[in-house]
Amino acid sequence: MKTLLARLTLVVSFVVTPFTHAAWYEVSASSPILESQQAARVRALEAATFDAIRFAGADVGSLQQLKRFYTQVKPDYLFSGNAVREVQVLEEGTQGGNYVVNLRLDIYPSANACHKTQYKKGIVLTRFPIMSPQQAALGGIYQFGDDFSVLLSREVKQHAQSFVGRGIANVDVSPNMPNAITMLAEDKDAQFVVTGAITDLSATTDDSGFGKAKNNRQLAVNVQAMDSESGEVIFQRRYRDIAQWPFERHSQVDTQTARFWQSPYGQMARRMSRNILLDLESSLACRASKPKIVSLKDNIAQINVGRVNGVQQGDQLNLWHVASFTDDLGIVRTQRRKSGITLTVARVYESSAEAVIQPQTLTGSIQIGDIVTKGLN
Repeated sequence: MKTLLARLTLVVSFVVTPFTHAAWYEVSASSPILESQQAARVRALEAATFDAIRFAGADVGSLQQLKRFYTQVKPDYLFSGNAVREVQVLEEGTQGGNYVVNLRLDIYPSANACHKTQYKKGIVLTRFPIMSPQQAALGGIYQFGDDFSVLLSREVKQHAQSFVGRGIANVDVSPNMPNAITMLAEDKDAQFVVTGAITDLSATTDDSGFGKAKNNRQLAVNVQAMDSESGEVIFQRRYRDIAQWPFERHSQVDTQTARFWQSPYGQMARRMSRNILLDLESSLACRASKPKIVSLKDNIAQINVGRVNGVQQGDQLNLWHVASFTDDLGIVRTQRRKSGITLTVARVYESSAEAVIQPQTLTGSIQIGDIVTKGLN
């Protein structure tokens, strides 16, 4: 039996072993017991399932459909309409301040999943401002908005299946600024622009009358994603959670240290960034990828996707002509029309590729900005 060992230091340590046949996987994961044993169990189940889904090549966005069932303490979970068919809890318990689970999962990844049939789409983030800076006074975490943006950007870079992270832009954009969104997307070569804001960092004191009172702190974040072409909001969601704030009330907390991110509050923020990524995957993964022709020379077309997007030498591409027209209401509409031209990827670079145009006699009908889509090889 072939065994694959892997270690993910930022989240959990785990072992994945193909078991009996290609669909079964054994996974172990642990979660610190920060609030309650039940909460730690749920986090461990989620972390192990996430790792197994990624290893199997299934759609990580499907995890969002399973998480609510993990609040029920059961030895076995059965699912339908999902790549994960069954989750068996083989072993579980506390160990060294962690809750450890050993799972056996039955996973059937689809060959037609959107992240497999399309090239990865560019996504750029903006910095998340703190809407009420006075709420950051506790701990002096005025830079937390920037740090949370970096955390989410890192999550996209390390774990996204459908996206290529294009970094964090130092400009402010909003749905009321469609032209700015388009310009930013063109500058960063991104198909989606993700913005957000931290709307609540307020703290409360839990004084149960037994021992020292505990400080709890809220974290509420609004996130929205916009289409680069139209500036339209295509994803919008609010996130809210609460966790213990273990630091002294008058201490200055450095939100760039391991001490902060390993605290109950820091771990809650990390879970929230993971949930944002999973929701983006679930909502945007199947939106059509739109690689563009950015240069033409003889019968060679340069496209703005490359190795990081999943392009491989020999890929067959379909060509779509793009045109705009103004309707009777004065609104500019974009029209795409599939042509009979095909392209074959001949050379692949990190973020671009060269494709040979076939038939060569139709090269003159191609324009800069025309779109290509991945065909069936």
